[in-house]
Amino acid sequence: MCLGFPGKILSIDAHNVAQLDIGGTRREACLDIVDDEVAVGDYVICHAGYAIHRVDEAVARDKLEMLQEIIEKEIF
Repeated sequence: MCLGFPGKILSIDAHNVAQLDIGGTRREACLDIVDDEVAVGDYVICHAGYAIHRVDEAVARDKLEMLQEIIEKEIF
């Protein structure tokens, strides 16, 4: 199973690599294949080090809450 995680873009460097906040954890993601233009403050779905899709903030927060519930219930 593959999972993509929503993250908020904190910064973007000269190589089009973003620093993301994913539920309080910082990760890097390449923005080269994301389907829309993005900027600092936007939310993206990140998978395997790549941002693949821009999402609305409300959707991102909903997905992060759902993932937190899964972690707390130890479903995996």
